[in-house]
Amino acid sequence: MKNEDEPKDKRLKGGDAQKLTMAEVAKYVGVSAMTVSRAFRQDASVSEETRKRIMEAVDALGYVLDLSAGSLSSRRSGFIAALVPSINNSNFSDTARGITDALEDTGLQLLLGYTDYSAEKEEKLIEAMLRRRPEGIILTGGSHTDRARRMLDKAGIPVVETWEIPEEPINHVVGFSNNEAMSLLVRALASQGYRRFGYIGGTTARDTRGSQRRSGFLRTVEELGLGPGRAISFGVPPISMEQGGQAIVSLLERWPDTEVVLCVSDLSAFGAIMECKRRGMRVPEDIAIAGFGDYEISSICHPSITTINVDCYGIGRQAAARLLDALQAGGEATGDEITLTGYRVVLRESTDRSAQ
Repeated sequence: MKNEDEPKDKRLKGGDAQKLTMAEVAKYVGVSAMTVSRAFRQDASVSEETRKRIMEAVDALGYVLDLSAGSLSSRRSGFIAALVPSINNSNFSDTARGITDALEDTGLQLLLGYTDYSAEKEEKLIEAMLRRRPEGIILTGGSHTDRARRMLDKAGIPVVETWEIPEEPINHVVGFSNNEAMSLLVRALASQGYRRFGYIGGTTARDTRGSQRRSGFLRTVEELGLGPGRAISFGVPPISMEQGGQAIVSLLERWPDTEVVLCVSDLSAFGAIMECKRRGMRVPEDIAIAGFGDYEISSICHPSITTINVDCYGIGRQAAARLLDALQAGGEATGDEITLTGYRVVLRESTDRSAQ
């Protein structure tokens, strides 16, 4: 790579949403566009040294090969891409349904991928989808690898991050503060007289939303003068029902006088409740339990689960609407626009002090 010369085209410096072209990559390296094309095809006519310089430039600049360039004369692909952490999580399924419903009658189709809470897998999916040139992309969360951010920055399409409020948005954001939502739940339960709080979550490296909920819990317990929060990390996200059951056993063995346990999700809360029942403990009489997400299971469980409703379906609809607005304006991926979505505490039987 020619490090001695700074790229003359401002689009190679980052911070501009225009699409990066193969010709510009070629100019940056100091070769022809045909040489770059041949390097992608691993043509034997391109030396290994030249191919290495080209691939280093591609990675540094965030260029993604456009597989649709030779087949789509209209430059319209007719689809948008969306990435969610899991396809068997009803919350993210509701978000995908909201996106799909918002796209109805627009002529756009949804291409959905799931990251399994892995930033590395998200990066690979972003590259694979960008090669097909979606007209926009919706992401879950705001934590991405550096290379993923470079690719998205140079894609020249609207990008919408959802489900949280990133410190450094790529483009548009539709979400809420997981930290503040969990704080609201702590305050609601403290107002009912609970004083000894516990928390169950997963290891935080793979789930930034779970990490933010844990931070909100610890911060609020301290602010309310309720002593240090009794938080336990158990398993790799997403925390399953079984792990929720195992976690509450560990938490109560360590802090047996805990009055109420807040869980990172309704699924882990359900597992905790079932384990308490197996051990002859009454919920909420012996231990109160709350979740997060307002899954369907939280309303039909016995006892029903206190939780936070975050309008998963609405997040999807609003994200798609924001993307459609950007496309209507010409597809320019400019500006950092944040749409805040609502959340609310749903008090149910699992924390009802009148039952105690």
